[in-house]
Amino acid sequence: MALHNTDDKHDFTVGSMSDSIVRLALPMILAQLVNVLYNIVDRMYLGHMEGDGRLALTGVGVAFPIITIINAFANLCGSGGAPLCSIERGRGDEEKARQIIGNSLTLLLLFGIALTALGYLVKTPLLYLFGASDETYPYANAYMDVYLAGNLFVMLGLGMNPFIESQGFAKTGMLTVVIGAVLNLILDPLFIFGLGLGVQGAAAATILSQFVSAVWVLCFLCGRRAILRLNLPALRLRWELVKRILALGLSGFTMSVTNSLVQIFCNASL
Repeated sequence: MALHNTDDKHDFTVGSMSDSIVRLALPMILAQLVNVLYNIVDRMYLGHMEGDGRLALTGVGVAFPIITIINAFANLCGSGGAPLCSIERGRGDEEKARQIIGNSLTLLLLFGIALTALGYLVKTPLLYLFGASDETYPYANAYMDVYLAGNLFVMLGLGMNPFIESQGFAKTGMLTVVIGAVLNLILDPLFIFGLGLGVQGAAAATILSQFVSAVWVLCFLCGRRAILRLNLPALRLRWELVKRILALGLSGFTMSVTNSLVQIFCNASL
């Protein structure tokens, strides 16, 4: 049964399943390739900082596992909530689907605020534990100081984007990643070299880019194009939904944290 306010592209009960998979997967693959390219070029900029590029690159590398763990919490909500949203949409229960989107957003806000506060409290011992030395710590610390200030934007963009893709808007979801990556590539040299901000400039470029991505995502989910729109009543936490979201997202969360642990052990050993 087709739902209202949609067309064949966004109604997964219409057409071939293989066509739907390809149509949704290709933009997501392209977005990930762009994101990988951004990560490579970002490190190239840091490595070419005059005089201290090697230490700056190492310092940011030490901080990266902490960022991966933080992002795992965004994936916990996004990869847990988006499939549930699709399930309820398939059942025709759009109200329940909206509640899942709203509850996921509230969880992201709570996790983001808590992780930001916790990050500032424990970042120094964590950075040393994860492999920082007296030489690399200033760079890792400077990067994290700026990154944590905008951590909430990163989590919102990363955690809410799956709800765009789950409604069949794969190209819009791809643009979320592409906009952030391209803007970051533009801002990186401006902040790192033009303004002379070094690793803090790299972090600031990331945060500003992710802020734009987060605004893009939220504007879409609140706008007319979205099939399931965010609304204020849906933001109230319902513990039954919270448990289902966290339970479904736990596997992806565990894999992200495990990957981070591998990076931590490698950095500490090296």
